[in-house]
Amino acid sequence: MNTTASTTTNLRTVALHWTDLHEAAGAPTQLGAFGLGLRGYLARLDAADRDEFNYDRNHAAHLRAQERDPLQIGERPVPVCLRILDTMRAVEAALVQCADDIAHHVQRAPIAGPTARRTATHPYLTQREADIAAADRARRAELAHADLVDPRRWRYTGRRTAPHAALWLLARIEHKPGPCRRITEQEEQRIGTVAAGAAARVERALDIAAQQRTLETPCACGGAIDVHGGEGRVPVAHCTGCGRIWTEGGAIAA
Repeated sequence: MNTTASTTTNLRTVALHWTDLHEAAGAPTQLGAFGLGLRGYLARLDAADRDEFNYDRNHAAHLRAQERDPLQIGERPVPVCLRILDTMRAVEAALVQCADDIAHHVQRAPIAGPTARRTATHPYLTQREADIAAADRARRAELAHADLVDPRRWRYTGRRTAPHAALWLLARIEHKPGPCRRITEQEEQRIGTVAAGAAARVERALDIAAQQRTLETPCACGGAIDVHGGEGRVPVAHCTGCGRIWTEGGAIAA
């Protein structure tokens, strides 16, 4: 894939999925999700038929139900996924810092407004000439103000979010018009590196990227256990030796 195309895709990934991250931050952690305690999950599968395990699980579910009962007295904490929040903080900090650095080099300063001059009362100007000079100053002041508040201008205060930074950097990659010069090859590479890291973090956090890992603990037969998941699919563990398969639902096949 073309480097520029990869960068644009990565920046769009961050901008489009930022709302999904906000929603996921308030959702409970998914047990057995890819990359989240799979080793322990596989161990629990082997113990799932024991009465003690079933009792502990049911008892814990009963206690959680009581804690969430609206009749309980006192404030109950809102569940927050710290893993998602950490991802959002890291991605936002990286993109905003990148936009700060790029803007420092490529964004031109706002157009200076006209300086005050006493041309209107100059004794050698006719009234018509004085009116023309005043209209010219007003036009230049209007242009200077429009340039200052141009929404395409990156700002170091106020709206400094990950989606806004991603879209501003995307405009620089696509050479969109604005108060900026064309970025250099080195600047484009810098944006590409940051965008790739940010998109990878977002995809991992939302489990929307295909992933494959080999567990450190081998199967009972001695074969390696490969785990496939991501892209919204149920994670599946497969032994390369005996062919045994573990799924999130607990089904085991040979």
